[in-house]
Amino acid sequence: MSNNMQQPYTQFTQWFEEAKNHPHIDEPTAMALATCFDNMPSCRIVLLKAHDDRGFVFYTNFESRKGCELAANPHAALTFYWMPMKRQIRIEGGVEKVSDTEADAYFLSRPRESRIGAWASAQSRPLAHREEFTDAIAEYTARFEGKDVPRPPHWSGFRVIPHRIEFWQEVEFRLHDREVYTIISKEWVKTLIYP
Repeated sequence: MSNNMQQPYTQFTQWFEEAKNHPHIDEPTAMALATCFDNMPSCRIVLLKAHDDRGFVFYTNFESRKGCELAANPHAALTFYWMPMKRQIRIEGGVEKVSDTEADAYFLSRPRESRIGAWASAQSRPLAHREEFTDAIAEYTARFEGKDVPRPPHWSGFRVIPHRIEFWQEVEFRLHDREVYTIISKEWVKTLIYP
């Protein structure tokens, strides 16, 4: 990959590492994920689980609201906001599923209880009462007792493949610095924009 193509990823990694090492940022991987289905936007916080020059990865139940919305409209936006650093990163792009190998490796790194939860939760669908969920947890705990908990077929990851990345740095009196990288002819082009 050319140096030009790595520019925004290099800057993201630098800011992300600084956020991870900041004493007042509890969850640097937290990012707002926006999807859109039938002209109705939807936003929630998810956690970044991997990033490289291919994009930004999070995991979910494909049958959840976000999973269904991304299946219908495979485009998304992400926003990181690290208030103590006075920095924001906005990412927009297409979405693809990660490989089974990637998904399996990440799933096996999760605590056993979280893996059981992925089987027990009908994510985003109505729940009559909490006991219904705890009963499902008990059922899957018994089913996998003494065994590895495999990844459910409806649970995997999405990779947001950016075509636009904006780096925002707060400056006093709202005179912020904003740098935007946009893909043009398969190359990243950097532009400064007004605050």
